[in-house]
Amino acid sequence: MQKQFNYCPHCGASSIEIYDYHRLHCSQCDFVYFHNVATATAIIIRRGNELLFCVRNKEPMLGKLDLPGGFVDPKESAEEGAQRELKEELNLDIPVENLRYYRSQPNKYLYKDVEYRTCDLAFIANFPENAALNLEDNEIQSIRWIAMQDVNLQEIGFESLRRIVQQYIEENK
Repeated sequence: MQKQFNYCPHCGASSIEIYDYHRLHCSQCDFVYFHNVATATAIIIRRGNELLFCVRNKEPMLGKLDLPGGFVDPKESAEEGAQRELKEELNLDIPVENLRYYRSQPNKYLYKDVEYRTCDLAFIANFPENAALNLEDNEIQSIRWIAMQDVNLQEIGFESLRRIVQQYIEENK
């Protein structure tokens, strides 16, 4: 964070200090800014013994496996954000009541040279019968249904999602 923020956004002084990555303090004007954790969602979608993965079509982690999901917008619950992301990315309608919270993991998300810290909230959903997927090709190159025993965790872009998927597979053997 120090690399990206060299001057106080309030008074312009270069006398800023950054504590614990997320608190910026200006000793000149006593301004304090908290760069807090962002909320993101990831949805494990299961069809029989297979899990749905998206192949990322942009940085960070271009070309790597990902779970559908994304950042929660202001005034959204995590479930509403997950539902919106499923609709935007896959044109998939899964009612909020069919999303079951699973677990969370901290994550680092590097975007345009700024490292955002996130808390990734994972949900579980079954793939709706007769659902057709329509990919948002700006964000997703393709989708892959992978049998749980064939998932290569190293192909998953984000460490947080690797841990979530690994735990899910171990619990569902």
